[in-house]
Amino acid sequence: MAIEAHILGFPRMGAQRELKFALEKYWKGEIEVGDLESVGRELRARHWASQRALGLDWVAVGDFAFYDQVANHIQLLGCAPHRFQFSPEESQIDCYFTMARGVGKAKRTDCDCGHGHADDMSNPADRAALAMTKWFDTNYHYLVPEFSPETTFSLACERLFDEVAEAQALGHRVKAVLIGPLTFLWLGREKIVKADLEGDAPDFDRLSLLENLLPVYNQILQRLKNLGVEWVQVDEPILGLDLPPQWRGAFERAYWQMNQQGINIMLATYFSPLEENLSAVCKLPVAGLHVDAIRAPHELASIADWLPDHKVLSIGIVDGRNIWRTDLDAALSLITPILQKRKSSVWLATSCSLLHVPLSLAAETDLDPELRSWLAFAEEKVAELQVLKCALASNTPDADAALADSRAAVNNRKSSGRVHNADVGKRLNGISVEDDRRLSPFPARQATQRKRFRLPPFPTTTIGSFPQTDNIRAARAAFKSKKIDADAYDQKMRTEIGFVVAKQEAIGLDVLVHGEAERNDMVEYFGEQLDGFGFTRFGWVQSYGSRCVKPPIIFGDVSRPHPMTVRWASYAQSLTAKPMKGMLTGPITILQWSFVRDDQPRSMTALQIAFAIRDEVADLERAGIGIIQIDEPAIREGLPLRRSQWDTYLQWATRAFRVSASVVSDATQIHTHMCYSEFNDILSQIAAMDADVITIETSRSDMELLQGFGQFRYPNEIGPGVYDIHSPRVPSTSEMTRLLRKAAQVIPPENLWVNPDCGLKTRGWVETEAALANMIAAAELVRAEHSLTAEPTRP
Repeated sequence: MAIEAHILGFPRMGAQRELKFALEKYWKGEIEVGDLESVGRELRARHWASQRALGLDWVAVGDFAFYDQVANHIQLLGCAPHRFQFSPEESQIDCYFTMARGVGKAKRTDCDCGHGHADDMSNPADRAALAMTKWFDTNYHYLVPEFSPETTFSLACERLFDEVAEAQALGHRVKAVLIGPLTFLWLGREKIVKADLEGDAPDFDRLSLLENLLPVYNQILQRLKNLGVEWVQVDEPILGLDLPPQWRGAFERAYWQMNQQGINIMLATYFSPLEENLSAVCKLPVAGLHVDAIRAPHELASIADWLPDHKVLSIGIVDGRNIWRTDLDAALSLITPILQKRKSSVWLATSCSLLHVPLSLAAETDLDPELRSWLAFAEEKVAELQVLKCALASNTPDADAALADSRAAVNNRKSSGRVHNADVGKRLNGISVEDDRRLSPFPARQATQRKRFRLPPFPTTTIGSFPQTDNIRAARAAFKSKKIDADAYDQKMRTEIGFVVAKQEAIGLDVLVHGEAERNDMVEYFGEQLDGFGFTRFGWVQSYGSRCVKPPIIFGDVSRPHPMTVRWASYAQSLTAKPMKGMLTGPITILQWSFVRDDQPRSMTALQIAFAIRDEVADLERAGIGIIQIDEPAIREGLPLRRSQWDTYLQWATRAFRVSASVVSDATQIHTHMCYSEFNDILSQIAAMDADVITIETSRSDMELLQGFGQFRYPNEIGPGVYDIHSPRVPSTSEMTRLLRKAAQVIPPENLWVNPDCGLKTRGWVETEAALANMIAAAELVRAEHSLTAEPTRP
């Protein structure tokens, strides 16, 4: 039996993030398009050579993108939204980046939580960027296609075919990579566009576009065949979702048409079990099927039975989503019985694209040797496939040493004292029902808190961070590089905190924050101070476009050896008589934005983090901080792809939040912040978090996101964002007053707070001061309209 090795995709950025820096130079006008294309060619050539040198039988072509693979397909398929009104004179690369980043005031920027969003869309002459959202349950963001009844498709871009020719000229066996037609349609959203109207299209079904889309896919397949391509990987990860019957039924007719082009199609599924789709997928008219044996190992035997013998089975046996070495012995034990059942070829692969992991461990020379021995980044994962291939082919001289090395690393990790902390285990085993419950129900807490703080109606606050100036970044960099000592750094941070507190008092905010000058990242800052976390120097992963993140590694039991934020919050409180919020990142967000250990359930790791945050909450309360915000922007991101698993996840996720928060007295007010999510389908679970105050993004939806909270009769207090922080534009007092009036029609006015959508880290001071001053004025107007007056404040 022939055994071959391939991967579904490879990281794009380069070992030194060459693509990131080239993109940003191009956007600033510092290099020409030819320079950018040259960087792309060099990276592709280097990455293909690496794949081949590491033993792959096929190199993936079509996985490279200057911004996003879905954006590549929008351009390839000629379906850019009509609203962009691209002219023939505009270059393809500039059209591509316009869709990705917008033009004018609509240009995309980051929010404090690191997500990219298109800015102000109030000027109709501006071209707002396509929306972005998470690629299934990963931390990668894709550009969302827009479909309308007027959408047409055509083969409109040569880039894929040029890259195939590049790889062939370098002597590589090419496997082209495409997003499948049904997944492409599913990932989009429906828009109706008329001369006088643009918005959602509730009566239009984008699946109706399939018949017009398939001829273009057939053209692409025929072009690839003419170029001598033998295999095309067609990704359909939506086969792991709960699909409506009409979408499930569309696969057979779609792939019957595509199979007529005479080229081998490897249908690729990943991220989730196939479940009810399993038998139908095995019967589809394709030459091969890739399945994710990391997320669904229990289905592998059934797939081997159902898949006809003439089809190639590709087994995703090396985890493409996490950074741990593969237990090669366990992998061989899983694969060997499958090989005994199969008569045709079997391919070994990563579970999904390696886009979601860093490129290579080679540069991590400063990483602790023991921790390093447990890890595998993209290149190391490709090498693992070669070891498995050699072992299965009985090429023992090449495989035995690597298997022994893998075995030693796996056993070392299992037994390491750095992984397991008996005190943490004892604490979790001793958890009681009281640990995730506040002392009193919300109405009693609310009365106690109002008596303590005596805040005005419609109290004003911010979400946490204030502008991170060049001086702040320079001070942090100087301290990290040991150019200044801890005392000098502390003094610089105290100066910045004093500046921020004074600004807030002058503006007239009711509840203040210290500004988070000392924080580089809302997860990394805490991970650096918690036991059980490790950090790389070069472990960058693409989030979207040129933005890369360097996720912490949770390798062991998590605990808090010392207070993390208390000294900064206490110092800030000493500068003002107004309440000062303590600012923390919640356990689920820390979990979601890290590489998480795979040797215990995620729920257990979340609970460990929750107890660490709980200790910080307790210390903040003892230090006199009466309002504590525990941010959870990622809690919805953790939802499993299958709805049947939602309840289990939400039970342990909301419990982890409550454990982190429920250590305080009734008089201490717990806030949480969530941004850029749809909440309506999980409102009961959000209410179960039992935060005294929740702040959410609502300004960009014109308060529409608040409707669900009103219909649900959300019981606690809520701060709907009244202005979008992603734009330098300063909203007027009248704009924010209008939004507050809309909010007061949905939520009881006595339960409303007034705040921006998100943190102000990425903004400048000029627009920040002006916007907050208008926000204060709006709050005062609405108080007057409701005949509500402010009471004196005391800490």
